[in-house]
Amino acid sequence: MRGNRVARAARFILFAIVAALVLSFVVMQLWNWLMPAVFGLHLISFWQALGLLVLGRLLLGGFLGPWRRGMHWRGRMMERWAQMTPEERDKFRAGMQGRCGSFVPPSPAPKT
Repeated sequence: MRGNRVARAARFILFAIVAALVLSFVVMQLWNWLMPAVFGLHLISFWQALGLLVLGRLLLGGFLGPWRRGMHWRGRMMERWAQMTPEERDKFRAGMQGRCGSFVPPSPAPKT
């Protein structure tokens, strides 16, 4: 079990490194192809392209990952669920089951 986790982590790290290298190369090529011709800017190196990727991620997305973004819907859904009558909950379950299969009501998130 533990060896499997280590292997998965190693594969993830390897994938992240390869993705960063490939994306940096693509950014460098696109910059060097477009920016000097369009705006008269200088060519950039591979490491500068990697720095642009990191800077863009920090400024625009952060490093928390997609699981942190968009979780505000869960709190809103729990509020709505708490305000529903038992009949409305049954109706909601039936509607969701018709669309998505079986439905498990949301459990309260731990307060932090």
